[in-house]
Amino acid sequence: QVQLVESGGGLVQAGGSLRLSCVVSGRSNSEYGMGWFRQAPGKEREFVASIAKNGETLDAYSVKGRFTISRDNHKNTLYLQMDSLKPEDTAIYYCASRDAPWSASGSGDYKYWGQGTQVTVSS
Repeated sequence: QVQLVESGGGLVQAGGSLRLSCVVSGRSNSEYGMGWFRQAPGKEREFVASIAKNGETLDAYSVKGRFTISRDNHKNTLYLQMDSLKPEDTAIYYCASRDAPWSASGSGDYKYWGQGTQVTVSS
């Protein structure tokens, strides 16, 4: 059974940083594309960043230059380093895993999802 468990969310002031983690169990993290999505209250889930098996990354325009996705295959963990946070980054953040080695920006391209972790950025 594949499980994804996020952690690292919390309350931070604008301009601050957080690092989210997503521990994967039940499959090898290194073989598949993985991503981060977020959903703010009253809004649809949106793509944040994705990383392929070969390490290539894909970022949403809204977070480019501020957020960095990475993975530690030995720890079977996915990360999202978030710097220069803005109030509009407030959302529940979800990690997800594909059944393919490439990155992708569509939520429908992902098969497994975590339960989410809340990130709140105060102004």
